[in-house]
Amino acid sequence: METLPTALGTTWFCAIAVLWLGYLFLEGFDLGVGMHMKLFARGERERRVLLNTIGPVWDGNEVWLLTAGGATFAAFPRWYASLFSALYLPLTLALVALIFRAVAIEYRGKVHSDRWRTAWDWALALGSGVAAFCVGAMLALTTTGLPLDANGDRVGGPFVWLNGYAVLGGLAVVAFALVHGLAFLALKTDGEIRTRAHGAFVRWLPLAVLPLVVWVLAVQVRTGAWWSWALTVVAAAAAVTAWLLGRRGSEGRAFISLAAFLAAGAAAIFSAVYPVVLPSTLDAANSLTVGSASSSDYTLGLMTVVALIGLPLVLAYQVWTYWVFRRRLTVDSIPTAHSVVPAIVVRLVTGKSA
Repeated sequence: METLPTALGTTWFCAIAVLWLGYLFLEGFDLGVGMHMKLFARGERERRVLLNTIGPVWDGNEVWLLTAGGATFAAFPRWYASLFSALYLPLTLALVALIFRAVAIEYRGKVHSDRWRTAWDWALALGSGVAAFCVGAMLALTTTGLPLDANGDRVGGPFVWLNGYAVLGGLAVVAFALVHGLAFLALKTDGEIRTRAHGAFVRWLPLAVLPLVVWVLAVQVRTGAWWSWALTVVAAAAAVTAWLLGRRGSEGRAFISLAAFLAAGAAAIFSAVYPVVLPSTLDAANSLTVGSASSSDYTLGLMTVVALIGLPLVLAYQVWTYWVFRRRLTVDSIPTAHSVVPAIVVRLVTGKSA
């Protein structure tokens, strides 16, 4: 007998959808900027401009990923257990990629060497791309299904997850991150970088949103209802609006419209699959739902109280951070790179203090 979802279970299903939306929106543009370190930037000074646009915010953006995973663990332990065990390989790849990316951001400027910086630029670009692909693949499989048995265990080998939907989801997030990164660069820089980012955004937006549109439509055809189809139409309208505003040079409004496209598209996907949180491709009876996978109402109620206290503080701090670092950057904002010799080296070589 199927367990019906409670009001608190439904509330936390929506909350987790919002957390993933926040991650894709905020982390999306800095993953895109990371990939553009090798795809877009011309020369060392431009790469430093790109790095400085995300420098104050990238680590805060990653908190949304941790929060989404933690909320899933606490609110829907069966969903968490089945999803993360079935997708252990792409999850591990995503975490390793994020580690390489974080280390590259922190270590890139530690040594004044072209070879050193080039190596970390590749680590940053590839780490951003692999992380975006793996996250997209996992989210796509969450909405389209995995081969799960009655116990919620994966049936098949370690690569059984690598199917057409996983590739589609991975490409969707990578492509969106790339164009989202261009929109962010057009909003946060000035001069030649801004001009080129604006032109590339307008040129590539129609192609970049196609994988995400196909993903949304695939879910709608399978399980969509009238309200999810309505959200799909809103998403399509927002994408067209973003492109038109981009052509007019309204960079801020284009960025917001792109956010609306992502929000409406994500809402269309999550509302179409509700109340299923993880479909089984072997037997629909094995699918996990909001009712069957959720924690007790006591646990969900306690989580709600904590979220109502903590979430406004987190949002206020993040908004404040973006406000403080709101000004545009140019290559003239970047000082000339120089090498700093540690004092201990000076003493060893010269016998004098630095």
